[in-house]
Amino acid sequence: MPNSLQSLTQQFLDQEAKIREGGGSAGKERQKKYGRMTARERLKALLDHPEDFFELGLWAGYEMYREWGALPAAGVIAGIGKVQGRSCMIIANDATVKAGAFFPQSVKKVLRAQRIAYECRLPILYLVDSSGVFLPLQDEIFPDEDDFGRIFRNNAVMSAAGIPQIAAIMGNCIAGGGYLPVLCDTLIMTEGSGLYLAGPALVKAAIGQVADSEELGGAKMHAEISGTVDFYEPDDEACIKRLRAIVDTLPKEKKDRNKIFSAKSPTESVYELVSGDCTKTYDIHKILDTIVDQDSFQEYKAQYGKTLVAGYATIEGIPLGIVANQREHATTGKGEVEIGGVLYTESADKASRFIMDCNQAKIPLLFLQDVSGFMVGKQAEQSGIIRSGAKLVNTLSNSIVPKITILIGNSFGAGHYALGGKAYDPNFILAWPSAKYAVMGAEQATSTLLHVQKKGESVDHDALKKIKEKYEAQMDIRYGAARGWVDAIIAPHTTRDVLKQLLPLTLRAPIPEQKRFHTGVIQV
Repeated sequence: MPNSLQSLTQQFLDQEAKIREGGGSAGKERQKKYGRMTARERLKALLDHPEDFFELGLWAGYEMYREWGALPAAGVIAGIGKVQGRSCMIIANDATVKAGAFFPQSVKKVLRAQRIAYECRLPILYLVDSSGVFLPLQDEIFPDEDDFGRIFRNNAVMSAAGIPQIAAIMGNCIAGGGYLPVLCDTLIMTEGSGLYLAGPALVKAAIGQVADSEELGGAKMHAEISGTVDFYEPDDEACIKRLRAIVDTLPKEKKDRNKIFSAKSPTESVYELVSGDCTKTYDIHKILDTIVDQDSFQEYKAQYGKTLVAGYATIEGIPLGIVANQREHATTGKGEVEIGGVLYTESADKASRFIMDCNQAKIPLLFLQDVSGFMVGKQAEQSGIIRSGAKLVNTLSNSIVPKITILIGNSFGAGHYALGGKAYDPNFILAWPSAKYAVMGAEQATSTLLHVQKKGESVDHDALKKIKEKYEAQMDIRYGAARGWVDAIIAPHTTRDVLKQLLPLTLRAPIPEQKRFHTGVIQV
């Protein structure tokens, strides 16, 4: 089937392989000319198991800066991997892409990686090789609270929180970007690299002084004269060896559990259940059978609010609470039929109560979204749907336990918000290639606009067609991933493995005893 989830997933995987090529042969040749590794070569040498590296924000900047050329992965690689047996967040400038310059989405990507590291108490390793801010877009990078300066603020806050940060300069580190490595706990620098606030040309223009790069900010100068560099290394290989040795001084992690866990159903069976275009109904219980430990799922209020499934389960023995949309249509105890993927008053009330229970027991939450939104219409309004929706949002907003959200299919409107959406601080938010992200579906949006236009003198059908095409393009999960709305697009059959890797990370920062779950005023 051409629109099957499996073929769609393969299309995404092929595109991701191309993105990982970075700036291509020209960029790689430039690195070789300077005797430097590429960013991905550095990662391969640094990581214990490069194949297990969980990359974040790979789609960042996708098709966003066409007037400036391609910007694979926003010119910076970020992700989580093991170094000397320790889980680390790694942020590496890719100098094969625009000389590692920071675009607006590059900054957003680094900020998200820092936030994840902070929340999961992950040491951060910065592999620095950047020409600095991309000047033509400086107005979108420089001044705001979520712009470039926030990176340095986060460096300082994480240092104060005791989260280790190690920077390795293996190329350029120019202008304001120089503060990042100097705000880290430990700084390594390779021969031939440069760390300075202003290059030779700017120094001459500003104060008339003539100086070469080595005098201004070479590794030898910083090691011998300024004292800024802690370790001076001859090349990338020695630098990475030193970096691994420093990480080896950090506290060791607990050994993995010896007990072997497995899911009830093969992970690949998801491709038989879910369609690539989100039109097929399916039983979410069968999806859960591919994700959680066998026989561990205990469904909560199974006979009530059936368009949403909630329950307790374990993944690799770790307890968690699950809130998931049910795409199969359901019949209520009153004999009424409810549409799958829609939140009704009963399902919203159930989710709200379940989230409260998980917070009471300090159990992390997993949200699996395939939601068209809250039910509308006279009957829904009279049942208090907006009141129940507000209660769910309130409960979620004040939740104190770790949260992971996965968009399986539709993620529309307030349904996205109420089930662990990006604005509600999930530790990780992931998506399948089949995910659709928008206020509402393209058909509904176009129909709404058509209804509005009908009140006028004529209907511009060509304009409506263009609006629909634009809306459909924006619903594509790659559009959202390019803008940082999801951390990663994952192959559906890898969902259990991804959760096995990420769930323990969310538990690294224990909830303080004095922090308790409570809400403000809730409409009842």
